[in-house]
Parts: sequence; structure tokens; C-alpha cells
Amino acid sequence: MLTIIFYVAITAEAMTAALAAGRRNMDWFGVCVLASVTALGGGTTRDLFLDHYPLYWVANPYILVLVCSAALLTIAIARFVDRLRWPFLLLDGLGLVVFTIIGCDVAMEIGAHPIIVLVSGMVTGIVGGILRDVLCNDIPLVFRGELYATVSLVTGAVYFFGLAAGLQGDLVILVAMAVGFPLRVLALLRRWQMPKFVYDKELR
Repeated sequence: MLTIIFYVAITAEAMTAALAAGRRNMDWFGVCVLASVTALGGGTTRDLFLDHYPLYWVANPYILVLVCSAALLTIAIARFVDRLRWPFLLLDGLGLVVFTIIGCDVAMEIGAHPIIVLVSGMVTGIVGGILRDVLCNDIPLVFRGELYATVSLVTGAVYFFGLAAGLQGDLVILVAMAVGFPLRVLALLRRWQMPKFVYDKELR
């Protein structure tokens, strides 16, 4: 189940990144690069800092083919894809939860400290979007109050401590998804945000 959702999620990430590239008039190569960075950047960053090789898309190059194909397909059907805002937001939320669980798994496989397990899950879930926004010269969405990293941390904590408590793996996955995904949807619907730090020296 996780594998299927993973492929659906990276496809959705690639397509939304392709739209972002199109809004900035990037050429087809730029579209593919931005899609790859967005869809694969979190897992790549995780593997690099955990010294976990080969990188997951190097071990399975067809993932890269899938991402670039989704990006190029988006060019052809951009008007249609652009109208599907909510379906893609929901897929993004589901992807965030699944990427987080996968990231936690990778860290646990190498015996990482619990804090690193949670960080690994969060990095896998959010870094692709951060890299996309940086390449598009935007302040990353996750730094602008969006309840995104928090959802990842909560999901990772539920997953890790569920396994640590000796619960069955598939059950823990379902519980983590049942907590993380609705939390992300509620954050979108109710516009929940993290507190912001606003400092203006002229007001002093």
C-alpha cells in the first residue's frame, strides 16, 4: 500500500512542480529539473545525511523516468491540471504522511537515534518543497506559517512510538496515516498556521 501511494504522491509532486516551472517560463529541461528536485529532493537529502547508499532513485532509475514523464505530460495538459487544486492538495497531504513514514523507516533500519528518526521523516516529507520554492526564488511555504512540518513530526512520532510499543507494523502505519492525513486536511480547511515571528526595528 505504501509503495502505491508513494508512486502516486511523487507523480503528483512532479506535476505541481511542473506547473510552478511553467508560471516562471522555464524551458522543458527546467520543468524536468524542478519536478525531480521537488519529488525526489527530500529522499535524496535524507539518504545523503544518513550516509544511506545508493540513493533510492539511483537504485531504481525508473522513478526518475516516472517523474520526468509526469512533468512533460503536465506541459500538454497544464490547463486541466491547474483546475485540480484540491485533488492535488489532498495527494500532497497524503504524500507528506507516506514520505514521513518511509523516511522514519530508513533511519530505523540503520539504528539511528529516535530524534534522528523523526528528523529523517520530516526531511523526507518537506525538503523537496523547500528546494522547489528556493529554485523559484520564493520563501518556502513551510517557513510561512503553513502547518506542514508539524504534521510530519506528529506522523513520525505516532509511527515511531507505535512501533517502539510493540504494535504490529501495518496497524501502526494505518494509525499514523489516520492521524497525519486528517490533520493536514484540517489545517488546510481551517487555515491553521504556526505562530509567526515578526520583528521590525522601526517599531522599537
